[in-house]
Amino acid sequence: MRILFVAAEAAPLAKVGGMGDVVGTLPKILRQMGHDVRVFMPYYGSLAGKVEIPLEPVWRGRAMFNDFAVYETKLPKTDVPLYLFGHPCFDPEQVYGSDDEEWRFTFFANGAAEFAWNHWKPNIIHCHDWHTGMIPVWMHETSDIGTVFTIHNLAYQGPWRSKLERITWCPWFMQGHNTMAAAVQYADRVNTVSPTYAEQIRTPEYGESLEGLLSFISGKLSGIVNGIDLESFNPATDPKIEHSYTAETLDKRAKNKAVIQKEMGLDQNPEGFLIGLVGRLVEQKGIELILQTMDRYLAYSDAQFVVLGSGDRYYENQLWELTARYPGRAAAYIMYSDGLAHKIYAGCDAFLMPSRFEPCGISQMIAMRYGCVPIVRRTGGLVDTVTHNDPINEAGTGYCFDRYEPLDLFTSMVRASEAYRFKPQWEALQRRAMNTSFSWEQSAVEYIKLYSEVMGLPADDQIPVKYGGTVEI
Repeated sequence: MRILFVAAEAAPLAKVGGMGDVVGTLPKILRQMGHDVRVFMPYYGSLAGKVEIPLEPVWRGRAMFNDFAVYETKLPKTDVPLYLFGHPCFDPEQVYGSDDEEWRFTFFANGAAEFAWNHWKPNIIHCHDWHTGMIPVWMHETSDIGTVFTIHNLAYQGPWRSKLERITWCPWFMQGHNTMAAAVQYADRVNTVSPTYAEQIRTPEYGESLEGLLSFISGKLSGIVNGIDLESFNPATDPKIEHSYTAETLDKRAKNKAVIQKEMGLDQNPEGFLIGLVGRLVEQKGIELILQTMDRYLAYSDAQFVVLGSGDRYYENQLWELTARYPGRAAAYIMYSDGLAHKIYAGCDAFLMPSRFEPCGISQMIAMRYGCVPIVRRTGGLVDTVTHNDPINEAGTGYCFDRYEPLDLFTSMVRASEAYRFKPQWEALQRRAMNTSFSWEQSAVEYIKLYSEVMGLPADDQIPVKYGGTVEI
């Protein structure tokens, strides 16, 4: 199959959330399984130093009264062809947050559609979030190009219909009050990045006003849990951490704890319970629960807390104030550093992720891969990837709570810190977490089945034998 991924992010070139990890890893796996998969993304100003880009474009086009150029290169460390959509509106380095965000991503989607019609014609266009939401609408009457639309975060739905009609082409048959609503109606298949989230978005609590529409199209809606890049996130070979280890050599992991304590200005306390957080500092991630809980937790324990991320200015300021009240016990780096993130995963005892909602979540899987026990709220993809610790039956991979309440989070942190005192049982929990498989290969098989449904092909014929198919490609 010929598959074109169209997205605003692709790791490691441009990554803000989980979408970047999906688009940066899944195409590589699908190509290994025999499919011609390519990626189409904006040519941000930050990319020039990250990947070799030719001076001359491979194709030029025009959309929304603007000329654009498309440059061809490769995703770093892969053989995946990468097409970069070049236009001055993407010259700034930031991915999101510009005043013209709705216009420029709609323009990007229009350029991708023109590219697929006129230069490289795929069998399937795999669209990601509202930034590409108009593509299924435009492809609705193109019978030989199917569309799959993946919802990474339903909270962001793109411009309203009234604005779309002013800035781009809205076909006469188009329905939907915004880009996201139109996309889920006209895509041949719609999926979210976890089965639980696919169920939850059909309810008023998680549906973001689209629960009725998502229930209506539920026959073509499914959930496929994300994976992680097992090569990039491997504590046995990771060059970004100072001391390598495996599930069988957890005694070596303690040295990484000392490294992160020193680097983030914490007291050198090998027995203290060190909790880490890496991610966006926004309401979705449950930061308000942490702010309501962490002060008292630190006051009544010898635990330590480190956070790495950026986002809402209010949350950033509150975390700064928390660290000022607990010098040597709490540290906040209001930024993003991939190298420091790896050190936090490898050095912290537990990882905090009390999300209000979570389509899938990547961080908890990375944490488990590094033996950093997750403390999560049971919502979305966290339900599908983390199970509650049951030491009696030697089962479970983390600590889970249900209600979005400070007391529930506080209780989970206390339970985890108490369990940490019993080293043999704690190491058994770490090993269970580290041995949990989060390979992209099984997810890739599920996506191939989705593409095959769109094309009307037998799914097993598109999957190599070693992945569970019946015909070797």
